[in-house]
Amino acid sequence: MYEKKIPLSLNCGLDLIGEVLYGKWKIRLLWFINEGYKRPSELQRKIPDASRRVLNVQLKELEEHELVAKVIYPVVPPKVEYSLTEFGKTLIPVISALGNWGDEHQELLMKVILK
Repeated sequence: MYEKKIPLSLNCGLDLIGEVLYGKWKIRLLWFINEGYKRPSELQRKIPDASRRVLNVQLKELEEHELVAKVIYPVVPPKVEYSLTEFGKTLIPVISALGNWGDEHQELLMKVILK
C-alpha cells in the first residue's frame, strides 16, 4: 500500500479541502455525478482524457472521504452506480462558484496558462 513520504499538514480548512479534492479529475467527477452521470462508463465518456484506472482510484478516494456513495447491484454483469452523499452535495455550490470564476476570467487564465 502507498505510504505518503511527507506527513499530512491539516492545520486549516484549505489544507483539509486540498487533501480531499487533490486530484486532477475529482472536481469534475463530483460535478458530473451531481448532473446525473452515475455509471463508471458514463463518467469515462464525460472525461475521455482520464484513464479508467485513474478515474477508479479517484472515485474510490471520494468514496473514502464520504463525498460519494457506491452501489453495486447483484446482477450479471455487475452494475455499479455512484451518487453524491449529503456531505458531497454541500460541495456543489463551491464547485459552481469556482466554475463561474473561471468563466469570468477565462481570457486572462488562458493567457497565463499558455504562456
